[in-house]
Amino acid sequence: MRDYHVSVMTVFSHLVCDYMRDAPPTVQSTLPCGNALRIMREFPASNIIIATADGRPIGILTEQDVVRRIAFLNPESTPVADVMTSPLKIILEEDYLFRGIAIMQKFGLHHLPVVDLSGHLTGILSLDDALTGASAQITDLISRLIHDETPEGLKLVKEAEAEVADSLLKDQIPAIEIQTFLAQINNDIYRRVQALILKELAEEGWGEPPVEFDMIVMGSGGRGESFLFPDQDNGFILTDYPDRQHATVDSFFIELADRMCLMLDAVGIHSCRGYIMAVNPTWRKSLSQWYSQIDNWLERPNHITLRFVDVFFDFQHICGKEDLATQLREHVTGAIRQNHVFLREMQLVQQEHGVALGKFGRLTIQQDSPYKGKIDLKYQGLLPFVEAVRLLALREGMNETSTLGRIEELHASGILGNDEKDSLSNAFHNLTTFILRQQIKDFNDKLQVSTYVSPDSLSVSEKDDLVDSLRAINELRGRVHAEFTGDIF
Repeated sequence: MRDYHVSVMTVFSHLVCDYMRDAPPTVQSTLPCGNALRIMREFPASNIIIATADGRPIGILTEQDVVRRIAFLNPESTPVADVMTSPLKIILEEDYLFRGIAIMQKFGLHHLPVVDLSGHLTGILSLDDALTGASAQITDLISRLIHDETPEGLKLVKEAEAEVADSLLKDQIPAIEIQTFLAQINNDIYRRVQALILKELAEEGWGEPPVEFDMIVMGSGGRGESFLFPDQDNGFILTDYPDRQHATVDSFFIELADRMCLMLDAVGIHSCRGYIMAVNPTWRKSLSQWYSQIDNWLERPNHITLRFVDVFFDFQHICGKEDLATQLREHVTGAIRQNHVFLREMQLVQQEHGVALGKFGRLTIQQDSPYKGKIDLKYQGLLPFVEAVRLLALREGMNETSTLGRIEELHASGILGNDEKDSLSNAFHNLTTFILRQQIKDFNDKLQVSTYVSPDSLSVSEKDDLVDSLRAINELRGRVHAEFTGDIF
């Protein structure tokens, strides 16, 4: 494995706030240059931020600015507004680190002011700090994932994902970490698309959102386990509002959802065939309405609601008012914990999703075209695996959504033994590796990207690993079936 393993995943998984330094001195634009220089010397600081009276950054004065624009050129009484670098490039503290690096590289900057969601200065990001230990390959990967924040630019980012995933897999980055990377890039696209649509709506006279809200993703995206080209699974949680405001509030969020989902589809995150998107009112509700809907699902389970919760229970906050998602998660966890009747119904439906093992532990392959001789490792491997682990985690009242995270918590709580934990973790690693490798091959061969893998494409040891993995999943499914139904056969 390459030495840059830790660095590359750090760049693509850590946030700006993880690497920013404390904010440098902040002054107002009317301050004389002489005073500004004394502040820089006495602090000491290599730059100072020029901000409005309420603390919003509007410019920066660097040592380079001092040499080029002040020294022997302007009197000390010159306001810093006349010599500062402006307009100012800034970045949100919740942005991913790679975006900060990309902005600085693109515009030739060494420092980038960091702000919170309200636009107030919270720190500064140094290019040297951000790129410590990074290789040329990392910077190349970053450049391939940064384009103009337009629909066309975001489409190029989406198209680059497969190439970057291929590069990471060839350098033996674990598939499960590449999945996390893919989910994070997709989530970043969600944020950019929503920001573009909100700006567009404001310019057209819709104004700001009438209430605060949170956008969530569900399914594999919520678990951080994305493969290439996943469909949309998204929703809105709105702050509660009076019934008399419903027409105004709902009309705004219908428009936002319609435009957002269309743009996501255009850039390469395609519309969900099951209509699990914020354009569907089922997935666009106030917090109280979400509570009522969930309670109704749990009280009256049927085939449709059981299919819904299979995707919904893995939801995660993407952007907006995060505490709405936190409150919704707490409600879900509390409502379903030890709800044996509902969990039993979930298990009975999921029991139909078996693994690709036949009699005597032999692999069962597709007999019909166009995937004859292959195994759908998503639906005959990962799906029943994820479902079984989720059921155990829900029963125990766990908030974790990733499959490996759930396995770790189940092990820590004594639900899974050491051998079970190791065999299940290995199974997840094997299945994700085989699927991702096949998807990248399909992409490079210009074929339809799928989750079908031919056993003949595996080495002898990999085929043994696949059989062992499916056996471990089958054993887990048998245990879950017995515990949730009382049926040991």
